[in-house]
Amino acid sequence: MMPFNNLGFVFKHFGSIIYSKPILEDLCLFLQDFSDKESVLDIGAGTGVMSEFAYRCNDRLKFVAVDPAEGMLKYAPPYLETHIGAAEALPFEDSSFDAVFMGESLHHFDDIDAALNEVLRVLKEGGKLFIYDFDRGTFLGKCVCFMERVFGEPANFYEPAVLKEELESYGFSVTVMKHGWRYTVSASL
Repeated sequence: MMPFNNLGFVFKHFGSIIYSKPILEDLCLFLQDFSDKESVLDIGAGTGVMSEFAYRCNDRLKFVAVDPAEGMLKYAPPYLETHIGAAEALPFEDSSFDAVFMGESLHHFDDIDAALNEVLRVLKEGGKLFIYDFDRGTFLGKCVCFMERVFGEPANFYEPAVLKEELESYGFSVTVMKHGWRYTVSASL
């Protein structure tokens, strides 16, 4: 497995490079209807890059992050409340969040079904889910998937249509936006 606990400095300073302008526009569009003090959870947050971009879109939200690597979370911005934990066993009460983010993290989860069940548990009624990841159906997506496997990661990459179908089976209404070898998912209950 990748030593994420020791890579916080690298991800803090270079992780945002992966987020292109269309990805950020999708995130801002996702957050446009949120008002003051709604709570959002960044699962697999790492150094909080996704939350930093979300903060630029809407700084009135309550930002919470969870990641299993304490060495990543120590680089999170000060407005981000951090917790050590895994997507498959979130350390939060039921119906705690208005939205959940997963920025380049879904493919790292060991048990996708357990993680999605946890998302359903912690989301409030009518909650929303935003996912950004790499499309394994593209050449570059396949390359990223291969490299992840070389490093011993689960590499649970999806093609967008397959992830859409999976999320719909959990009761989400799903919109996918493709951006070359990357995509975003905006989903709501």
